[in-house]
Amino acid sequence: MKAIFDDRQWKHDPKHFMANGTLYPNPEQPQRIEVLQSGAEKAGCAFQTPNDHGLGPIAALHTPEYLAFLETIHTRWSRIEGASDEVIPNIHPDRRTASYPRSAVGQAGFHQADTSCPIAEHTFESAYWSAQSAIEGADLLHAGDRALYVLSRPPGHHAFADLAGGFCFFNNTGIAAERLRMAGHRPAILDIDLHHGNGTQGIFYERSDVLTVSLHADPIRFYPFFWGHAHERGEGAGRGYNVNLPLPRGTGDDGYLKALETAFAHIRAFGADVIVVALGLDAFEKDPLKGLAVTTPGFARIGKAIARQSLPTLFVQEGGYLSQELGLNLTSFLNGYQSA
Repeated sequence: MKAIFDDRQWKHDPKHFMANGTLYPNPEQPQRIEVLQSGAEKAGCAFQTPNDHGLGPIAALHTPEYLAFLETIHTRWSRIEGASDEVIPNIHPDRRTASYPRSAVGQAGFHQADTSCPIAEHTFESAYWSAQSAIEGADLLHAGDRALYVLSRPPGHHAFADLAGGFCFFNNTGIAAERLRMAGHRPAILDIDLHHGNGTQGIFYERSDVLTVSLHADPIRFYPFFWGHAHERGEGAGRGYNVNLPLPRGTGDDGYLKALETAFAHIRAFGADVIVVALGLDAFEKDPLKGLAVTTPGFARIGKAIARQSLPTLFVQEGGYLSQELGLNLTSFLNGYQSA
């Protein structure tokens, strides 16, 4: 299987992470790249670098205002006397229709949903190449490859059209799906990350040309809290094109596979001809952000189940944080897919 990655994705090295009012090291570490790359190679993946497709495919989903913010905010922030090394918001508007300030502090609050997406000197560059990797994968799938793995890091599924959050800046899976749609495909996004892909839902919520399906820990008491509930089905033209399958905390392999079959039924009913998988490995039972209890062999079963849908599939890396088994879980998943 071909795999896509660009070395400039190493440059994003976030430090700030706050949980329950306490500061911790940020779990979205560059070391994830080394572990995931090794895991993919052990499953037979051969990595190649992406071409530069420009801002156009990214701007197809993200607003120009937001793109300008991400590209310039760290420089502007650094001019503030006593500012931190990373851009971290401390005030947020109560609605997206609020007035747009000129202040760097105000814009940070407008464009960053939480404190889990600190912006440093190289964040924009790394996020840009993470997105370019996903775009390259989409183009190769369109050209005839049946399956590809994209090591997108930083991840993307918590990024809305004009809002970063949850370690995410550009919505890589959404960008890839839109690229495939514009090439004439009918894509379904299948999000199997531990957390609900709230940014992906937000981007496509009023659209009927991309199906979004997410399996995740029930957000009633889990991040991202405000999105991902079963009654959220889309609005307007998108009514019925967004599917959330929240799972009880601690759900293991069998419960997960059962919910996955429900997801496949929706994908078949949509008539998808390609699947973009938001590949989170943080549903693992020992992941640092504990929520579900999928085992290493369970990931092989998930990969095999996806392969049995017999559709061209693009795997775009989302979560999955440092543990002894992270690389093993990716190897298990990809081997499971390839063995079907």
